[in-house]
Amino acid sequence: MVLLNDFVRQWADVRDDVAAAVEKFGASGHYILGPGVAEFERRLALECKREYAVGVGNGLDALEIGLRAIGCGPGDRVLTTPLSAFATTLAILRAGAIPCFVDVDANGLVDLDLADQVLAQEPAIKAFVPVHLYGRTLNLGRLRALMDTRGSQVIEDCAQAIGATYGGIPAGTVGVAAALSFYPTKNLGCFGDGGALLTNDAALDRAARALRNYGQSARYVHDQVGLNSRLDEMQAHLLLAALLPRLQGWTDRRRLIASAYCRRITNPALELPSIEGPDGSGAVWHLFPVLVAQGERAAFQASLESRGVLTAVHYPTLISDQRALRDRGTFEILTPLVRAQAFASREVSLPIHPYMTEAEIELVVDACNGWIPT
Repeated sequence: MVLLNDFVRQWADVRDDVAAAVEKFGASGHYILGPGVAEFERRLALECKREYAVGVGNGLDALEIGLRAIGCGPGDRVLTTPLSAFATTLAILRAGAIPCFVDVDANGLVDLDLADQVLAQEPAIKAFVPVHLYGRTLNLGRLRALMDTRGSQVIEDCAQAIGATYGGIPAGTVGVAAALSFYPTKNLGCFGDGGALLTNDAALDRAARALRNYGQSARYVHDQVGLNSRLDEMQAHLLLAALLPRLQGWTDRRRLIASAYCRRITNPALELPSIEGPDGSGAVWHLFPVLVAQGERAAFQASLESRGVLTAVHYPTLISDQRALRDRGTFEILTPLVRAQAFASREVSLPIHPYMTEAEIELVVDACNGWIPT
């Protein structure tokens, strides 16, 4: 089977570097917020073109800490997308705020024109959390103009988009802060959970460092109610030695696979994402989403599996339709969610990971081209 991710192949590639990193970690005698975390934060900030990076327990915590660090709290309204992992909205809820949803654009990313209209009509909205979904970025120049015009504080959800750009602008450099996830399936995934908050704001950096560590501004000095959300020291060593150095190569491979799909999948029954620019250099292709006709998704997935290709769906239920949110009742839908519903009901993710072989790429292409809808 062609897998969505192949961690066995990844392990074969990185195991020697991992073993060396574990030895260095163990010999250091520092197991919590030690020199490994500090060095990884420094290197990550350089990689992401930000002044500061704060290592935390996971991507959800990164978003929550970012929201709380900018003063977002109970009763505040936060604009966001209904088409994403639930963690995006969960972070807003955990900060005590109210998620407010607007529809997505033709690419499945939050519609910036609709967001602009809403922020013009609702100036009291505290913050905006856009998601760079699938490893593709929003129009970052447009996002920057929206920030300048409307005054809302933006925290970019870059969990799927490390290294992505739009018009030469890196994802995560426009908002006051940006959140990353190092969940194992991410483009830069660790061997467990992990995340980071990026910013250029020194005061926000200090606030985030306190919040991740019980709210301490100094040892045993608790100025606020914080979290226990510290990036694990061992994960930092593994990221530094085995994973971050491979990120660019992995990204290049994902882009080559995406380009092959876009050039060679010609089935008119499938709607493929566009490649930005001549070589797709903007996107980092965490996922490769295709759209099938309404009601055809299960048949398409079954057809590909019968040909040896596994697929997945991201995301079949809008956040605004999730029971956890419906039962809570504290959310707002500010525009009709027509496009978001279409993506939720039609999207299928094809395999795309840096260890795919040329034969596997060809198998996916042939399986897609050979599918005949009912």
